[in-house]
Amino acid sequence: MSLFDEKTGVFEEQYGGLLYSYDSEMLLVQPWSDHAFRIRATKLNAFPEADWALEDKSKRHTKTKFIVKIQKDGATITNGDIVAHISQTGKLTIRNRSGKVLLEEFARNRRNILDSKCSAIEIEPREFKARQGTDEFHLTWRLESLDRDEKIYGMGQYQQPFLDLKGQDLELAHRNSQASVPFAVSSLGYGLLWNNPAVGRAILGNNVMSFEAFSTKCLDVWIVAGDSPAAIVESYAGVSGTVPMMPEYGLGFWQCKLRYQSQEELLEVAREYKRRNLPIDLIVIDYFHWPLQGDWKFDTTYWPDPQAMVKELESLGIELMVSIWPTVDRRSENYSEMLKQGYLVRTDKGIRITMDFEGYGLFYDATNPKARSYVWEKAKANYTKYGIKAFWLDVAEPEYTAYDFDNYRYWLGNNQSVGNVYPRDYARTFYDGQAREGQEDIVNLLRCAWAGSQKYGALVWSGDIASSWSSFRNQLAAGLNMGMAGIPWWTTDIGGFHGGNPDDEEYRELFVRWFQWGAFCPVMRLHGDREPRQPQQDTTGGATCRSGAPNEVWSYGPVVYKICEKYMRIREMLRDYTRELMRDAHERGSPVMRPLFYDFPKDEKCWSHGVEDQFMYGWKYLVAPVLSASQKKRSIYLPAGEVWRMLDSEQTFKGGRTVEIDCPMESMPVFVRQ
Repeated sequence: MSLFDEKTGVFEEQYGGLLYSYDSEMLLVQPWSDHAFRIRATKLNAFPEADWALEDKSKRHTKTKFIVKIQKDGATITNGDIVAHISQTGKLTIRNRSGKVLLEEFARNRRNILDSKCSAIEIEPREFKARQGTDEFHLTWRLESLDRDEKIYGMGQYQQPFLDLKGQDLELAHRNSQASVPFAVSSLGYGLLWNNPAVGRAILGNNVMSFEAFSTKCLDVWIVAGDSPAAIVESYAGVSGTVPMMPEYGLGFWQCKLRYQSQEELLEVAREYKRRNLPIDLIVIDYFHWPLQGDWKFDTTYWPDPQAMVKELESLGIELMVSIWPTVDRRSENYSEMLKQGYLVRTDKGIRITMDFEGYGLFYDATNPKARSYVWEKAKANYTKYGIKAFWLDVAEPEYTAYDFDNYRYWLGNNQSVGNVYPRDYARTFYDGQAREGQEDIVNLLRCAWAGSQKYGALVWSGDIASSWSSFRNQLAAGLNMGMAGIPWWTTDIGGFHGGNPDDEEYRELFVRWFQWGAFCPVMRLHGDREPRQPQQDTTGGATCRSGAPNEVWSYGPVVYKICEKYMRIREMLRDYTRELMRDAHERGSPVMRPLFYDFPKDEKCWSHGVEDQFMYGWKYLVAPVLSASQKKRSIYLPAGEVWRMLDSEQTFKGGRTVEIDCPMESMPVFVRQ
């Protein structure tokens, strides 16, 4: 028997798809929605049952019947406009209907000595390294880098300035300000979901592309072919879910700071906004409004009458959002019961403390449905009874974490605690609970998300970021790539979180430019921990956690205030349009803010790196934020085939060219598509 014959696998039409098996490995390609495949491989005896982000099996059905052909040189499966070919030696290649190669596995071995890529270096496209003592593997999936000019977008939120991710090395893990949402959109015409909630790595190199899971049972990916970025993103939303309809209070301006210390302080801020006749939809009570972490209720010392507070805010037309942490102080009234019921995260070794901040505490286990129900019942008893519908589901700082299981699959990094889908499960606690109560307009403000989190009302903000120009630039790339990764509800701390003195003229310039841009983010939210910090005012309850300096729009002086007022009114003017964008996000999964190529895919200039500092707010408004200090002019590319009018004037420009526009302090360039 020749070397070639020895290395040939077996093909079968099984499990509603094409099954290839060789030695201990099985490779399965299944149609999963129109023009898409789910691809799995394992060296176990069966595929795991979990579908992860592809939760609804009914959505795998296709309009056209798939076709399997088993031939001498291998086998193919066709599903509409996408075709998968598996060679006799198990290498997978994905093409579109016209024959263009979209993805090809990277194999360098001698299983077929007649293959043009036959090589003695012996690198497998699907490498399973056993983790001793478990039934899991360290998995690496390798792909050819087919085109040096390929551009890749999505993958979640990373603190770096690059919109195009081709050539980058990305950690697949969650950290404070980093969110791994591993769905990628390629300029070659495909979308790829790495449907594996494990800590790992994605290298989108110019020589080899690879995805790693440090501990998993199975390779699991979903791939779709599409003729435009919009078609690809909408197909992905069809299998992973879409956001609920954004409630009315999510369309306008949100006021927040770290932190309002009392009921009267918060109400006085709300009253002042109304005295000034400024449009405001929501105000936030941040952390340590509770007696102890894990009490999940207002501290009556500083918040004596929540019902009266909510009632007054309602009379002012302002919704209230409260911050809820997953931490449970060992002194909390709920600690003993949660410990008894097994609702708390465990540690492998040492003293059972997973966070040391304003008290020794543990995380509640968001992966336990009973624990989620327990926390929801506490929230319902102590918050929603006052009419509070919006929750800020905050999490711990990275330096305070501890491992719960000796299993990377159930650990998503330093920030997001336990659970392969922890941010999704934490949001589900409140979304499912309120949905059961018949309330559908749920907003959960989260520091993080994974694929599928959007369906649970997850509004992701970009975490505790620096108040700097470089950080500001990073947030633009982060927000756009989150939208491309299927998370259309996204926001940022306007002005940055760490630092920033409202009396500092240099910081005021950064704040203004950030505020202007914030008016064109999916949600416009002012937040931050400003300097100088206020002195500790008391020693009981949450008062031991000091507050930052004032962070209201009048805190930055009259010049800044006038500019803020202008952009708050612009945001209000956009309300009907923003509602329309939110409906598109709800019905089709469309990102609210998106790169130029999303709406203009045939304009090659819109794909270039030179326009990554511009974006579209929906289909109508082209936004060019000012991202550098002292900048008073900037170049802007206007997509071809359209006429563009400046928002601040009646001046119009024909598209297909770059224009230089003045951008004094009081104005950010915005163009309206005519």
